[in-house]
Amino acid sequence: MLAALNGERQALAAMDIDALFLCAAEKHSVCGALEGTEPAQIDTECRGLLEAARHQNEVNRKVRNLLAANVAARLDALTRSPGLYTAPQVRRA
Repeated sequence: MLAALNGERQALAAMDIDALFLCAAEKHSVCGALEGTEPAQIDTECRGLLEAARHQNEVNRKVRNLLAANVAARLDALTRSPGLYTAPQVRRA
């Protein structure tokens, strides 16, 4: 999982969409393999690796969000129409 998350971080830095898809598939595969594992079966070393993976995933999520905000700002600037690519707001009565 750590290797997949590291690859994802590198793909985000390079903005390589193909590599991102491969990393997502690899992460999904690893999660599927771990899904049936009982918490009692996980030793201390594996818990440490899982915690490291959790932290790296959170870092990658923050990087994705920053990139998405940056792209949205650039699109707004290019189109001279702020909010053009944002989700419509729900009106409340």
